[in-house]
Amino acid sequence: MSYQGKVLRVNLATGAHTIEPLHEKWARDYFGGKGLGIKYLYEELAPGVDPLSPENKLILMTGPFTGTVVPVSGKLGIITKSPATGTILDCSIGGHFAGELKFAGYDAVILEGKAPAPSFLYIEDGLVEVRDAADLWGQGAQDAELALRAKLSEEIKVLAIGPAGENLVTMSCITSELYRQAARGGVGAVMGSKNLKAVAVRGNGSVTVPDIHKFTALVKDFMRTDTLTDTNLWAFTDGTPMLVDLSQNTGILPTLNFQQGTFAAFENINSDSLKNVRAGKKGCLSCALGCGNYSKTGRASVEGPEYETLAIGGSNCGIEDLEAIIKFNDLCDNYGIDTISAGNVTAFAMELTEKGIKDFGLRFGDSEGYLHVPKLIAHKDGIGADLALGVKKLAQKYGGSEFAMHVKGLEFPGYEPRGSWGMGLAYATSDRGACHMRAWPVAEEAYGERDPFTIEGKAQLVMDLQHYNAVKFSLILCDFWALSLETMAQMLSAVLGREIREEDLSRAGERIVNLARQFNVREGFSKKEDNLPERIFKETLKTGATAGKLLPREEFERMLKEYYELRGWDENGSPSAQTLAKLGITG
Repeated sequence: MSYQGKVLRVNLATGAHTIEPLHEKWARDYFGGKGLGIKYLYEELAPGVDPLSPENKLILMTGPFTGTVVPVSGKLGIITKSPATGTILDCSIGGHFAGELKFAGYDAVILEGKAPAPSFLYIEDGLVEVRDAADLWGQGAQDAELALRAKLSEEIKVLAIGPAGENLVTMSCITSELYRQAARGGVGAVMGSKNLKAVAVRGNGSVTVPDIHKFTALVKDFMRTDTLTDTNLWAFTDGTPMLVDLSQNTGILPTLNFQQGTFAAFENINSDSLKNVRAGKKGCLSCALGCGNYSKTGRASVEGPEYETLAIGGSNCGIEDLEAIIKFNDLCDNYGIDTISAGNVTAFAMELTEKGIKDFGLRFGDSEGYLHVPKLIAHKDGIGADLALGVKKLAQKYGGSEFAMHVKGLEFPGYEPRGSWGMGLAYATSDRGACHMRAWPVAEEAYGERDPFTIEGKAQLVMDLQHYNAVKFSLILCDFWALSLETMAQMLSAVLGREIREEDLSRAGERIVNLARQFNVREGFSKKEDNLPERIFKETLKTGATAGKLLPREEFERMLKEYYELRGWDENGSPSAQTLAKLGITG
């Protein structure tokens, strides 16, 4: 089968490492990526651990498709307890690191403890060493990666943090291949708390499957009939910036800290504008879609920006200058900051300033002030010391909680829930806080044929999408291939050498969602955290297709209640003993 059967466990405090067998039962139940990483963390982490303490763990997890030619299977899962929210946290990062780790012979790396001094971890097949990183500490994530490649080999693959991670900023990310990020929830701060600047890996092995001829024929067929089709090729031709026009036309484009759903200057930041400054294309390992776009304009260049940055770092901050957004994106990448959280906290500070609550010297549309923010946040310097707190804690300090756009401490992505009520439920019930990667009902509501202004059928929709995404990100596949559970099951059967059915995958998705929920319940989370900001319930949007719309609180509560009932959770949002037993979850 395609697993290597080995987990590398590294004690950063001592530099010692062990190699242990992959837990076969867990791998059968959770597969890899998100699900298997959460299972390991759930079993090994005591409740109440401080996310920035040496007791927290950072897990790098591949999946059964990693290192094969299965399309869009190049991502790596990174799992930990979030310092931003206190919840379970899993992120994924594209590029080639995951495949290189598999080629080195490992399905996963579990990082424990705290190095006594700034360090990086070097892995080359059986060679595992914690090495000195004093010369890298303080460098940007991109700069550190380039330095390691120059020192070790251009062939190595690197995960690195910037100054934000070193300074334990809870919106810091992990960067790879200069422009790919595991971004949300402060995963970079967990790495920084361990005095770990980078992980570098080089692998010289391979991945095997039971019947290579049958497997390659299957993949070739799916590539032709299921991957390289009109349903998916938007990722190559336009990429996620195409969503700017869709969101503008449907009134869900976040503008001025979610005060509006349309942006007058949207044409400055949409896909057509990005195409005009496109300088190149890029894809991850085994990727047939090549969604990565290099953009260059004036003195600014970056791989991106993606829709989330254009929306949250663009229209949501009132910034209509595309060059400024590209520069903001690049600064965040090198300093090691999540652009979604950075854009949200900047917009929130702008509104606090304009409402006279607290003057941060930032105003909507002020691109000059906006471009100072990433450096200030990364170093917790000046206003950056406050902005680095994130939206939730900044509101607790100065006020404005009713328009602090977050769930569980994680800031909103780029979709206005007053124009997609199912998206509101998806944000509220996401395991890591406001997130579009757990379920994306906006595709069927605002962008599709479902009525976005009703709760009918939305609890079932969100639940089904959460199950689908949970197993998809456990396999671990990129979001941009819209494949069926049937296709997933056929490919998984081929790489594992045993029959996997659609219902097996659906049940695994349900199991993963419930285990993540149980982790959060164990940490003290309940119904009160499955909530949305008051702005969503009390303020109507003023422009575009969503003018006059809000999400009535009583409708939200009905939708949430139905969701709990469908899941077999009690009225406080805890999975029942019967539900856990049905899914084989204990503890």
